[in-house]
Amino acid sequence: MERTDAELVAALRAGDEDTFRELVHTWNGSMLRVAQIFVPPRAVAEDVVGETWLRVLGALDRFEGRSSLKTWVFRILVNTAKTRAQREGRSLPFSALHEPGRVPEPSVDPDRFLPEDHALHPGGWASPPRELPEERLLAAETRELISGAIEALPPSQRAVISLRDVEGWTAEEVRNALDLSEVNQRVLLHRARSKVRRALEEYLDE
Repeated sequence: MERTDAELVAALRAGDEDTFRELVHTWNGSMLRVAQIFVPPRAVAEDVVGETWLRVLGALDRFEGRSSLKTWVFRILVNTAKTRAQREGRSLPFSALHEPGRVPEPSVDPDRFLPEDHALHPGGWASPPRELPEERLLAAETRELISGAIEALPPSQRAVISLRDVEGWTAEEVRNALDLSEVNQRVLLHRARSKVRRALEEYLDE
């Protein structure tokens, strides 16, 4: 049975190492992808994730449950990553994360999506892609292709699609963790999905 946030926090406060290892195992991959939005080198991002866990453990007494534990941890991660990026003199890609519409994306055809003010499906597919054969989508080679296509995305798009489609987060969870507006989260997700879909279509057409 899945434990509640209150139970997880109580276990962490009590020094339960098994609970801590469980959370690290479950969230570390996603945390690394988000950290790389701000500090792309993997080694630096790994340092940020480690520092985040130390901050989480040190701040547990201040967790009030106003958001989910996961969202709270990821907000600490984002703040830690921003601070690290500033300390290293890196240019933070705020335009890519918070103003994705201002970043040129010639590889994505905007006509594939409905306008944001569409009555029924704002931001949805205008002309849905053709159905892809399920047996080929389940093949190991195809799964590797999808993973590779996601890894090749710009960091902001990679983080959003990884959290939404790989980790199964809700749009609200992603918006809260990354401090995104609903529109910007949708734009980043559409762009990411379109690129991954195109890579799949090209592969399956071969």
